[in-house]
Amino acid sequence: MRYRALGDVRVGAIGLGAMPLSIEGHPDEARALATVHAALDAGVTLLDTADSYHPPGGEPGAGELLVARALATYGGRGRTGDVLVATKGGRGRTTDGDWTVDGRPEHLRRAAEASARRLGVEAIGLYQLHKPDPAVPYAESLGAIRELLDAGTIRLAGVSNVDVAQIRLAREVLGERLVSVQNRYSPAVRTAEAELRLCAELGLAFLPWSPLGGISRSSLDGASDLAEDPEFGAFHRVARARGVSPQRVALAWLLARSETVLPIPGASRPETARDSAAAGELVLDAQELAELDAADPGEPGEPGEP
Repeated sequence: MRYRALGDVRVGAIGLGAMPLSIEGHPDEARALATVHAALDAGVTLLDTADSYHPPGGEPGAGELLVARALATYGGRGRTGDVLVATKGGRGRTTDGDWTVDGRPEHLRRAAEASARRLGVEAIGLYQLHKPDPAVPYAESLGAIRELLDAGTIRLAGVSNVDVAQIRLAREVLGERLVSVQNRYSPAVRTAEAELRLCAELGLAFLPWSPLGGISRSSLDGASDLAEDPEFGAFHRVARARGVSPQRVALAWLLARSETVLPIPGASRPETARDSAAAGELVLDAQELAELDAADPGEPGEPGEP
């Protein structure tokens, strides 16, 4: 596993997005815990969750509680003290499965304090403003994050689902304590290229969510069948030549986009977590990268939710 910087913390270049472990369709607890433990065994040291990662009608914080249990029960070869837990606040779920947004400062303060209690920490390692609230001036929401930093409730701050102007505003409000941006970016969805480049310029970690978009529908067994796919065939051709999964190739390609990129692929099975983590050791050559860069990203589809 290669390592990269996230603020003043050194983390594995591949993280684990814990969303699939706690929303609708999630695995049972034993498999969910085994998935996190497999990622930790493989060298993952960044776990990403949110207070809104729970099934419709469920209680906020289910994902955070699961991550806390996974760390408490881990008996593997790594040390959990090296693990950075990132969570997010400012979103919610409705009983019918829709997503809400709440960027009011008073809500964010309460949400962060509740997240810290569920995670069992005095200070959250990385707290991310989940999405700008169109009903609240973004500077006001960011001001609440600054207050949480000043109070010691959170150590580092990040923002998510933002554009270039919002990143610059966040840097203005939070200064050097802003360390990351989490936006959607994948082989299928490359619309955040400007934000990725700005993060590289500013030295901010860029955490692509849904990083396997366009690739995750297939496995290594299907690589030969899809090698001629006009949209994503390049990823499958490289995977077949390398003898690895297309997902691993996609993550290695993301790592090559910038030294500040830290993909956080989701997983709901231990074997998937291990395969993703192995991308941290896969270095693609210039010819492979050129082929993947030129691959047609196709239609971005629905924006989804992080």
